[in-house]
Amino acid sequence: MEIANTNTSTPTTDLAQKTVYPILFSIAFAHLLNDLLQAVIPAAYPILKDSYQLTFTQIGLITFAYQMAASILQPIVGLYTDKRPKPYSQIFGMVFTLSGIILLAYAASFPIIILSVVLVGIGSSIFHPEASRISFLASGGKRGLAQSIFQLGGNAGTAIGPLLVALIVVPNNQHYIIWFAIVAILAIFVLSKIAVWYQNHLILRAKKNVEIILPDLSQTKIVLSVAILLVLIFSKFFYTASISSYFTFYLMDKFQLSIQDAQFHLFLFLASCAVGTLIGGPLGDRFGRKYVIWFSVLGAAPFTLLLPYVDLFWTGILSVVIGMIISSAFPAILVYAQELLPKKLGMVSGLFYGFAFGMGGLGSALLGNLADHTSIDYVYHLCAYLPLIGCIALFLPNLKKKK
Repeated sequence: MEIANTNTSTPTTDLAQKTVYPILFSIAFAHLLNDLLQAVIPAAYPILKDSYQLTFTQIGLITFAYQMAASILQPIVGLYTDKRPKPYSQIFGMVFTLSGIILLAYAASFPIIILSVVLVGIGSSIFHPEASRISFLASGGKRGLAQSIFQLGGNAGTAIGPLLVALIVVPNNQHYIIWFAIVAILAIFVLSKIAVWYQNHLILRAKKNVEIILPDLSQTKIVLSVAILLVLIFSKFFYTASISSYFTFYLMDKFQLSIQDAQFHLFLFLASCAVGTLIGGPLGDRFGRKYVIWFSVLGAAPFTLLLPYVDLFWTGILSVVIGMIISSAFPAILVYAQELLPKKLGMVSGLFYGFAFGMGGLGSALLGNLADHTSIDYVYHLCAYLPLIGCIALFLPNLKKKK
């Protein structure tokens, strides 16, 4: 290949080697807005449960419908955009989310609620693969840091969502969910600005063959490593589903808290997840992703095992500790997977985000049914053992690179 002239190669090299912080923080903010809208769904559960006399099984089915809509499509979207990147596709996805939020605000029956959350799930499935790719491309090699910044936005949005629902919707009624349409419109504006950079970046990359670094592993070891990572995703997101969907009910049942007080405790847990996410990526860059993955999943086990036996004060403390530890895993897991399969960034991102959503949805449905047949307290006794699965992270190989 001929060497391009200096004026052409310099911006391309800069894009490949320098961390583009304005884009990273912009896509993180878009992630915050997207996941804030997603968080409206579980945060509204107490209102929907009372208004329509829903069972825990039906609550679980709402989460299952949303998460499955998000999970099944994400790998497909990622695989498609690996071959044909679509810089403006995320705007299209946000239109789906906006439609779902509007429909949820005025849903008058269980089937309409299901339809509204499916629309939000479709929007999420379009957003995440390309957004994760953008953070990877803008990382300048600091992939753990970039993924943490990106996911920090998502976790912050997930934490803020219940707080805003408690302030805006709970004192009024379900129709006040319509105010969150403003968030979706703001997200469309932000994503339109990011899309311009992404399109220009793709044009510049097309002018130069960008070197892709492959892991020095056999295909069998790569497949086995991906399987181990997916099992860890199952452990993490099955447990976090018990918190995000049912923690408010657990606190209201065990400690007789009001909806707003219980939502505040949920906010503390989700905020701690945001902090853990920010920490996990840079620690993986510095010490190795395998060790961060191992600690963040298995390290939460002593605290999850203790949680069902403590009073309200220590429940709050332990939930924060659990959130910080267990949430530090996902940035390291996703970047580790991207480094296993660097030629398939969209497919990998879609697979792992999709599987995470799927496990969260399946966990919520199964745990809701279990709560109906036993008790919400029993659910937390059983889920306490899930982080012990993290011991299989010891079998992940240390990644060494080859060209």
